[in-house]
Amino acid sequence: MIEQLQKDSLELLKQLISISSFSKEEDKTADVIEQFLQQRNIKTHRKLNNIWAYNAHFDPKKPTMLLNSHHDTVKPNSGYTRDPYAPTIEDGKLYGLGSNDAGGCLVSLIATFLYFYEQEGLSYNICLATTAEEEISGNNGLECVLPDLGELEFAIVGEPTLMNLAIAERGLLVLDCVSTGKAGHAAREEGDNAIYKALKDIEWFRNYRFSKVSEMFGPLKMSVTIINAGSQHNVVPATCNFTVDVRVTDAYTNEEVLKIIRTNVDCEVTPRSVRLKPSSIDKAHALVQSGIALGRTTYGSPTTSDQALLSIPSLKVGPGDSARSHMADEYVFVNEIEEGIQLYIEMLKPVINGK
Repeated sequence: MIEQLQKDSLELLKQLISISSFSKEEDKTADVIEQFLQQRNIKTHRKLNNIWAYNAHFDPKKPTMLLNSHHDTVKPNSGYTRDPYAPTIEDGKLYGLGSNDAGGCLVSLIATFLYFYEQEGLSYNICLATTAEEEISGNNGLECVLPDLGELEFAIVGEPTLMNLAIAERGLLVLDCVSTGKAGHAAREEGDNAIYKALKDIEWFRNYRFSKVSEMFGPLKMSVTIINAGSQHNVVPATCNFTVDVRVTDAYTNEEVLKIIRTNVDCEVTPRSVRLKPSSIDKAHALVQSGIALGRTTYGSPTTSDQALLSIPSLKVGPGDSARSHMADEYVFVNEIEEGIQLYIEMLKPVINGK
């Protein structure tokens, strides 16, 4: 059975690669996934470009686990030497846009869902959700359908991790800050220079150390990345705008970090969003322990994924390598997909069978 699942997964991934599926434009890949499941007599649900389904013997009295990955891609960068939409296998590598991020993970999780789909007596229900807009942290992806999925106990989020176990992920706050002064002529003692006021706060962002340090990630990191002020050389600027990138660790919530920042700076601080939360799963969780027993290592992921939208324990794990994501001539090894399916299944067996 597993060999057939591996073969079908590879063919599905080739089909997905051949279709453009930029964020917000995933309708055609959603169609393909929907048809793939329906051809196997699986009842599907759809909302916008998100497709989800449940195992055949769903029992509302049992807790439900989530298998999730995304089918949107970034746009191919200018360094491509191959047709990004031509799925080609050479030297064991399947080339194509989205092959690694996160096509290999997506089809491997679909295969895992199919493996358990008809099984009776499972300790958990399984919800498979293939979602959109992950690459832009959009509102019409996983976040959009979470209320429709029902109560969830824990999740596997499919992202390329070489099948190692990302048991924590940094959250992200992007802060738009405005320091306000008063305009005046630069030749006279006029005005209140907003740049100088901003410098004081920028220095605070540069040097402040949060008291709680994450075991997994170390200290929380803040970086001022954009500054914009002034209109011409002889006018003292009344405003100075700057942007701060804050990588939140599992030691804090986004709201806690925002409160500390606002207490310490004079500028106006506006977060673009507080949605992208730090996330984690206890290393003692049965799913993590099962993965460790299979020889997988644990680590903390510095990159953000749809895991940030979940408020339940979640493990980020999948075939492929994050270092290949968004690269020119993106690829995933065929054997990574084959091994990924096998490892997902073996990792879940002792958890889902209640052993």
